[in-house]
Amino acid sequence: MQGNGVLPDRALRALIADGGLSASRPIDPDQVQPASLDLRLGTWAIRLRASFLAGQGRRVDDRLPDFQMHRMDLTDGAVLEKGCVYLVPLLERARLPEGLEGVANAKSSTGRLDLLTRLVADGGTEFDRLAPGYDGPLYAEICPRSFSVLVRPGMRLNQLRLKAGDARLTDGDLRALHTRQPLVDGAPLIDAGLGFSVDLTPGPGGLVGWRARPHAGVIDLERISAYRARDFWDPLQAENGRLILDPGAFYILVSREAVTIPADHAAEMSPYLALVGEFRVHYAGFFDPGFGLGTAGHGARGVLEVRCHEAPFALEHGQVVGRLVYERMAAPPDRLYGTDIASNYQGQGLKLAKQFRDN
Repeated sequence: MQGNGVLPDRALRALIADGGLSASRPIDPDQVQPASLDLRLGTWAIRLRASFLAGQGRRVDDRLPDFQMHRMDLTDGAVLEKGCVYLVPLLERARLPEGLEGVANAKSSTGRLDLLTRLVADGGTEFDRLAPGYDGPLYAEICPRSFSVLVRPGMRLNQLRLKAGDARLTDGDLRALHTRQPLVDGAPLIDAGLGFSVDLTPGPGGLVGWRARPHAGVIDLERISAYRARDFWDPLQAENGRLILDPGAFYILVSREAVTIPADHAAEMSPYLALVGEFRVHYAGFFDPGFGLGTAGHGARGVLEVRCHEAPFALEHGQVVGRLVYERMAAPPDRLYGTDIASNYQGQGLKLAKQFRDN
């Protein structure tokens, strides 16, 4: 076992070799990312009448009779309907050493499709968490919020990060890191993490963001650059640096700050905080080592997946909407995001999921 911190790719490969991470189908080498492992959907899904957690000391299988509506075969592809909740056994399972815990999150494209995807495990009292030493199967709970989607076995909707000990940087640590290697292109707002704000400066054609259309078609997740953006999204313009969010609507916006994640660190968007307004600002929250590097030193802006809640909310240009929590890597990874691996969103600006094209 390496020192405290987030496990890098080489440690994940060693854990796979030792059986700490295994699968019913061999794990593909490209599932191993710089600081996480992509998880794959299995061959069937269960439509649920409600989301649930197994609860302490209980197995997911034992709870299913209370919530199962019907079972679906994914082998030839199946549509997960908007507004419904599904549970899909994953091909991977975990047998973690003591002292090693897991945190999961949706992959970038998953979040940008408003496809709520969370990790569920036996004995779980929280989503997206594996207790230290967890030994058991893994499941994905999937709830399409804006678009119905076509899925197949082996698709990768979420990812697992493993870490030992307390890897989080304090605000003092974060200031020192920024002094050594600038994390943003300007003065950092450091308060329980690195603050980031929304950019409502008009881009080409006055574009500041996108809002999901309420009655769009099905999206086949395997089809890349296959769908015209305006068939699924309405382009948005701001009025005097202000955008009014509608309750229940889903938006794709972009951060004002260009962010850098050094090679020996990783980061995660902190959960929605009610203090910033009546909206949630993240679904896909992992930032790998190397995010923002290799782009002329200017970093890369973070795409914001925003859902407004109970009341209309006026979002202003430059308003702080969330925080990045930085964590130490147990060791630098062998490969960096966007430099040594193909990365769809390196150097990004305002960018929809990879299934969409601009015209």
